[in-house]
Amino acid sequence: MNETEFKKFFGKRVKELRIKKGLTQEQLAEMIEVGERNLSKIECGNVFVKAKTITKLIEALKVEPKELFEFSQYQKHEILKKNLIDEINKDNIDVEMMYKIYRSIKY
Repeated sequence: MNETEFKKFFGKRVKELRIKKGLTQEQLAEMIEVGERNLSKIECGNVFVKAKTITKLIEALKVEPKELFEFSQYQKHEILKKNLIDEINKDNIDVEMMYKIYRSIKY
């Protein structure tokens, strides 16, 4: 995992935990003493945080430190997505059939 992926996965995890706790970005930003815009940048994976902010996130979200860094579900998702895109780009998959499957599942 490179630095860009790490920031992206960390941000996804923060957002996931925030939503699970029923907090808005505004509420969490206030709790960890950062601006709402900065929290948005964190959740989008555009920036990373200092150790002090990580500590505040752990306290605000009421999680164990390891929970904040559980990314395996995102890594698996990214690998599956990359493999599917690679197969589509190689024309190894019937795109129309894949779209029909997608539409049937989505609706």
